[in-house]
Amino acid sequence: MNGRLMLLDTASLYFRAFHGLPDTLRSPDGTPVNAVRGLLDFIAKLVTDYQPAELVACWDDDWRPQWRVDLIPSYKEHRVATPRSGEPDVEQVPDLLVAQIPLIRQALDVFGIAIVGAPHHEADDVIGSLVARATGPVDVVTGDRDLFQLVDDARDVRVIYTARGMSKLEVLTEDVIRLKYGVSASQYADFAALRGDTSDGLPGVAGVGEKTAAGLLDTFGDLDAIVAAAAERGAGMSESVRAKILAASDYLRVAPTVVEVVRTLGLTEPDSRIRPLSAEGLSAARRLAADLGLGGAADRALRALGNDLDASAGPDQS
Repeated sequence: MNGRLMLLDTASLYFRAFHGLPDTLRSPDGTPVNAVRGLLDFIAKLVTDYQPAELVACWDDDWRPQWRVDLIPSYKEHRVATPRSGEPDVEQVPDLLVAQIPLIRQALDVFGIAIVGAPHHEADDVIGSLVARATGPVDVVTGDRDLFQLVDDARDVRVIYTARGMSKLEVLTEDVIRLKYGVSASQYADFAALRGDTSDGLPGVAGVGEKTAAGLLDTFGDLDAIVAAAAERGAGMSESVRAKILAASDYLRVAPTVVEVVRTLGLTEPDSRIRPLSAEGLSAARRLAADLGLGGAADRALRALGNDLDASAGPDQS
């Protein structure tokens, strides 16, 4: 183990696991477990390949916080299952995955993996806050580009990006972000606000795409300076771009608060060290694996987490 802290954007991973494995994978009682098994295999691969010393499964206690919606009503609106007046939003999630989410939490807990969430905040905010107070190197595992803003070479904070699949993981450093987008990691949140993001329901500035956004940030430095330049004719911005920025002034006033991850949550310090389970804990993990029909995925995860499994238990099952 190399002293790194690994932070999992857990929902991002279990959604990918659910869609990547057939829902014919079931527990003995018929409950689907493809997302559970897939997530455990992801964890086994990540821990084996990157050798973190600590591991935290960061959780969406609130996947669409009202304070973000109040600022930009379209935020994640397309993911709401059925809007209901006066009731909390429910994310559009396949029923066969909904049934597995409690099992995922149970498996993570039994396998000794810390789970951390925060009321009224997304997993992104939990990750941002844990990164902000980390004293050593950090790997953030996600399929969400929003978290690119956390990359920091000086502090050795990287993003392990899963969007291309677990067999093609991409490690993002500041140089990689600059090469891909033409902006620094510290500019990425402003870049995303300007460009917009349909996956999060962020409209962006009409007529401003990635190339224009990157050019503006290269010229002016940050969003505040871009807005200030647009307010003053002759400040080095073309009239066409200036008109677009001015037309989006209301949006740009609130977008940074929505796009930037929170880094100041007062989280309880998790016990995130990767270490073997006690004999009792290992027995409980093996029982859960049998009860849920988790097969070899459970053994692979347990071994990756440092457990010496009893050879008499038999070989891995597929």
